[in-house]
Amino acid sequence: MDQWDALDTARHLLMDETPLHRDCGALCDAACCQPDPEGKGGMLLFPGEERCYDPLPQGFEITEDPHGMGLLLTCRGTCERAERPLACRFFPLFPYVRETDGGVALAVRMDRRACVVCPLVEAGVSGMKGTFAHAVRQAAKVLLNAKPHRDYLVKLTSFIEITYTLDGGTAWSGSA
Repeated sequence: MDQWDALDTARHLLMDETPLHRDCGALCDAACCQPDPEGKGGMLLFPGEERCYDPLPQGFEITEDPHGMGLLLTCRGTCERAERPLACRFFPLFPYVRETDGGVALAVRMDRRACVVCPLVEAGVSGMKGTFAHAVRQAAKVLLNAKPHRDYLVKLTSFIEITYTLDGGTAWSGSA
């Protein structure tokens, strides 16, 4: 599967799936969509995903991520679901991917970066709709079939695990 087909399929799998049966943004006033006090924030784009934003919707901006993780999409704080990048569609979960001797290992977990903004973190994966967690896993499996996305997920997993250490624990234990 090529990079674009994998991305398009993954985005489609998460088009209508959400963490709860209701708008989870109502719990936190859409905290994940708001910039931090310094006006920073946004979601990382997967390789090639910037194609989905040509032309760029009003109120959106694409910049280089200051941590060297690729392109960062920022928005005006609200958008139509069809405009959301894949990272928004995964959130507050993340497909952690590690290279192994046999290929790669995948674990769908709470995104460590969600701890500061998302009240769903406390309930964990089991507190979300099972169909949402399943769709995240399926989308991740599709992405793993395209080398640019597989490499990106491995790199981003490593970055998250190094940068967002939680109580000395690991994002790797258990599975979803």
